[in-house]
Amino acid sequence: MKVTFLTAGTGSYHCGACMRDNTLVTALHRDGHQLALLPMYLPMQLDEEILPQVQEAPIFFGGINVYLQQKFSFFRHTPRWLDSLFNGEGLLRSAARRSHMTSPQEQAEMCLAMLQVDESRLTKELDKLIDWLEHHERPDFIALSNALLSGVTRELKKRLGDIPVMAFFQGEDTFLDSLPEPYRTRSWEEMKERLAECDMLVAPSHFYAGVMGERLGIPLAEIEILPNGINLEGYGEPVEDDGLQAIGYLARMSREKGLGALVDAYLLLQEGGRFPQCRLRIAGSCTPGDEVFVKDQKEKIERAGLSEMVDWHPNLTREQKTEFLRGLTVFSVPVQYSEAFGLYLIEAMASGVPVVNPEGSAFEEIAAVTGGGQTVAPGDPSALARGWEDLLANPGEAAAMGERGRRGVAERYSVTAMKDGFLELAGRVCAAAGPRDS
Repeated sequence: MKVTFLTAGTGSYHCGACMRDNTLVTALHRDGHQLALLPMYLPMQLDEEILPQVQEAPIFFGGINVYLQQKFSFFRHTPRWLDSLFNGEGLLRSAARRSHMTSPQEQAEMCLAMLQVDESRLTKELDKLIDWLEHHERPDFIALSNALLSGVTRELKKRLGDIPVMAFFQGEDTFLDSLPEPYRTRSWEEMKERLAECDMLVAPSHFYAGVMGERLGIPLAEIEILPNGINLEGYGEPVEDDGLQAIGYLARMSREKGLGALVDAYLLLQEGGRFPQCRLRIAGSCTPGDEVFVKDQKEKIERAGLSEMVDWHPNLTREQKTEFLRGLTVFSVPVQYSEAFGLYLIEAMASGVPVVNPEGSAFEEIAAVTGGGQTVAPGDPSALARGWEDLLANPGEAAAMGERGRRGVAERYSVTAMKDGFLELAGRVCAAAGPRDS
């Protein structure tokens, strides 16, 4: 099978969708399939092995070119050799570190332009993508890493012989709802229209299929479920109990991911006085746009006199990440929105660490399938702190929950399970599309 993935890169912080796509592509390649993973907008930021063909792939719709072409007519007619200079990886990563300076209005304009790309000021970038696909071995079908890329579908089908397209849902609602009007409504409407041109829609959880089905008016029967999976190599049982206890967090250090709620819950835990030696260990990406918020959290901890009890670990390698997780007693990422999946949850469970997280997202589904966690009331740091206390006070139950989670992830959320599920869906897409001209 020949498959091309289009994946939106982040450039400066780890992205769950990028990591999922890279893990899946690597597993498919090892099974003998022909794969291309093409980054869109920015380079991918990964913490694991990257195939040579992925490393060498060009970046399409490079963020700098998209911005310039959207804003200035001159850049819609520049030669490709000049565009390629703006697509340099170092330059794009530098731009990514300044992405928080882009105004909501500019983000909204570019979002809608990408959903209407064949009618936008970015047709030169669309031509580059299609030219590349035409002059390399044409794939059997194309997978879009998120539904916001669905604007390319119409032209791909028109110029590549009605090629089948699979679109994944991956947290689009939160981003679209953050856009100012009228772009928010127009983007939702345009995405719905473009998704109707895709051959298959896939969600990472039943929960998120329900969210997007309701928002877009799509029957649940028309959305397939393919849970995200991870490469289990390096994950394992927690380190031998040395009597030290630690609450852990591994995600982007942002308000949206719940870092503030985590810190508030830890302060309440310490005020309770039952576990004064329990540490808080915080790891993950910290973008320039998050630095002020992180500084505020550190000052809050300092005012409570607990700075020496809190460890900060930004931008871990894969080896550091697995070691970090194995040293935790309990894990939480109390997200402030309806999370579509949460790759960090199954990474913690794969390490044998029990998870306590808020209700109202895909976590309830993951916890039910694996038995590796428990839910608490959302938006309530005191409920989170009580959930931690229950497990800290019952190490036997915490260990049993951690072991259930580890086994559950190995069975349901491994890269092998994700790969097998993807191949089944891909086979159906290609069979429905029928034979195509080469």
